[in-house]
Amino acid sequence: MSALTSLARARAFETGRAMPIATRRHVFLSDRPLVFVPLSLAGEANVPLACLVGASVESRTLLIVPQPRNRDLRFAFAASLASVVLDYVESFTGSMETVRDKNVFTDAPQLLVANPAGVAFTRLLGRSTRLRRTEGEYAVDPSVPLLGRWLTHFAERTEHPGSSSMLALTSVMAAHWATGQSALEDANLAALMGWIAPWDGLTGPEAALEAEDPVRWPPAGPTTDPGFDNEVLAPLVRAYDAAASSDGAAALARALAKLESALRSQMEPTWQLMWQAVSLLRALDPGPSVERRWAEERREFSEGMEYWRGGGLPQARLDNAVAAARRLSTLERELDTYTVDLAFDDGLQMAEFRVSGEAFAGTVIESDPHRLVQGATKRVLHPLITVRTGDPVRLEVSTTLKAASRPSQEATIVSVSAGEEGIDVKLELAKGMGGGHVAKPGAVPVVSESLCYSTLRTDAGQWPTFPKREETPWMHGGPPAEYVPTNEDAVEAWS
Repeated sequence: MSALTSLARARAFETGRAMPIATRRHVFLSDRPLVFVPLSLAGEANVPLACLVGASVESRTLLIVPQPRNRDLRFAFAASLASVVLDYVESFTGSMETVRDKNVFTDAPQLLVANPAGVAFTRLLGRSTRLRRTEGEYAVDPSVPLLGRWLTHFAERTEHPGSSSMLALTSVMAAHWATGQSALEDANLAALMGWIAPWDGLTGPEAALEAEDPVRWPPAGPTTDPGFDNEVLAPLVRAYDAAASSDGAAALARALAKLESALRSQMEPTWQLMWQAVSLLRALDPGPSVERRWAEERREFSEGMEYWRGGGLPQARLDNAVAAARRLSTLERELDTYTVDLAFDDGLQMAEFRVSGEAFAGTVIESDPHRLVQGATKRVLHPLITVRTGDPVRLEVSTTLKAASRPSQEATIVSVSAGEEGIDVKLELAKGMGGGHVAKPGAVPVVSESLCYSTLRTDAGQWPTFPKREETPWMHGGPPAEYVPTNEDAVEAWS
């Protein structure tokens, strides 16, 4: 936890209300996200029990598995979920545009879950369905494997820093507001929202305490409350089993209705909280880099749709050595880029680097926009500016910096001097000024302009070189065999 976030938590505890730690929204929010509230059977790894799913607060579909230990009922649930999810995904394939000589859809689907446990449930449900057979023994509906591919796609995108294809709302809200409780307690959506937007005139601590009542605020899932399991769910499932074995249609319908009502009561509060969280996030203006990252999500979606429409295989259970190394490298680079994006987009995020001495903010007090220096073959434009700051400057002379407002321009520290009115930092500028001996209008900062310079860089450098798949070194198993789904894949466990 950073120093400023710790300070914000202390301030939230003192005031009884969550404190903002971001001035911009750093995730993309679709105009029509698909909200998914799953429940799983207690004591069983990832066995689905029920879910609420829908693309608007008023319109949601309730799906249940009345006897979760019945394999046929589980896959009937998966087929019903596939009908909702696949229709939603297909609704984004109506129009395309050309981006860098490649056709991509103009929008992409977005899946919202309450917490990271919902992401884990989605990942395992995708893994358990994408390799199922649609013919022969234990055949499933043809839509089930495709559902698994898309659920896996959503879950895998959550590993990419800055991705918005699938969001866990407790994580997103905690990244924008600091509460006066622990990070573990922030994982409870009701408690977290109680600090951010207390209800009934309560303070944050009072609302968070009330959120511990599983009767009013059932867990956001996928795990259910043990009291509900023992006192409500178990008798209702036994009643369903009895009705199913009696061949009485009326009795079976009554048992199903009671199960649906009980399970809906466990998910409805979470459903409302999730849409409330979406409304709070929509009130924040998105950061400038959000749209660029969403363009990458649209590209990934477009490529996935094209691949599977062309008969491509489902995702393998494990990456080969080269693919795993390339993936790890990509995630590391994306994390570096995302960290810079946050700081350049948001003054509160950049403040963390100002506190640590990696950045400073100040006002230009001198500017020499016409300064020329002798280069290797000709005189080159290198303006000088002096920035006065009240921040601590712990950077060495010759350090190269960038300003959030001028990411394409480089500034090199020439000197640092302390005075009574602050610290004066003299900077030599390069790049981003146009050609010739005169800078283009607005390229060189002017006196009285406010700037923030940091060591953060937007360029990630050169990509590392990886061997081709067929050149995988022997110490990593040598060239892997082509992946072909097998019968063993098709009987993969739900967990």
